[in-house]
Amino acid sequence: MPELPEVETVRRTLEQLVLGKEIEEVSVFWPKIIKAPEPIEQFQDALKGQTIHEIGRRGKFLIFTLDEYSMVSHLRMEGKYGVHQKDEPYDKHTHVIFKFTDGSELRYRDVRKFGTMHLFAKGEELERLPLVHLGPEPLSENFTVEGLRAKLARTNRKIKPVLLDQTVVVGIGNIYVDESLFRSGIHPERKASTLSLEEIVKLHAEIIATLAEAVEKGGSTIRSYINSQGQIGMFQLELNVYGRKGEDCKTCGTPLEKLVVAGRGTHICPSCQPFI
Repeated sequence: MPELPEVETVRRTLEQLVLGKEIEEVSVFWPKIIKAPEPIEQFQDALKGQTIHEIGRRGKFLIFTLDEYSMVSHLRMEGKYGVHQKDEPYDKHTHVIFKFTDGSELRYRDVRKFGTMHLFAKGEELERLPLVHLGPEPLSENFTVEGLRAKLARTNRKIKPVLLDQTVVVGIGNIYVDESLFRSGIHPERKASTLSLEEIVKLHAEIIATLAEAVEKGGSTIRSYINSQGQIGMFQLELNVYGRKGEDCKTCGTPLEKLVVAGRGTHICPSCQPFI
């Protein structure tokens, strides 16, 4: 699933491609992707004549700001946006097409059909599901050591599922939790409440640094992720543990291991991340 760096890369790419375009018509071929409003015709009718003014991001969600509405989009496992000309053919995995007055189209393609779109009156999107309960953005000033410390102190859950909890901090998934914990020297099965202040300060800094570096590199190309122009991210070349089971740790040379933590495949260095 694309995480914050990948979604941020998609956002930046789409801003270059669709800002200022006016929607002439919307075609929906898989109605289950549209979660609000219902029926589907309300979604299509509301978007006619709307111009895209801004594309924002909240965690792993894209937010398209229009004249009167905000569309919240989650790519889930394999959702992708691409800009095409109207005469270009599309395949069976293209489920939503936003047709612009200039003859171009923004197409949403999703092999697994897990992606979602919600349309709200502009300004209401942050007060409604799916965005209302999200935690702080890790690359913003709202993500503080003290805030993280308070949330970790209140739970006996293992640190990995806590960091995957989008109400604690948004945008971090399996890849970047593993990488941040490795860089912090913290075992993913440690109880969150047992982390010292020194460890939390280190973890906070490494989450920010890992995500910032990944954004700069365009994200990680794991499985089928590409951005909206068909370009792959390059941060996968920088990964220390994720997807490297059995390979030598870049820091100490110990063979890396793969565990299952809270139902998720988890990559660690047993030497750099001792369970203490």
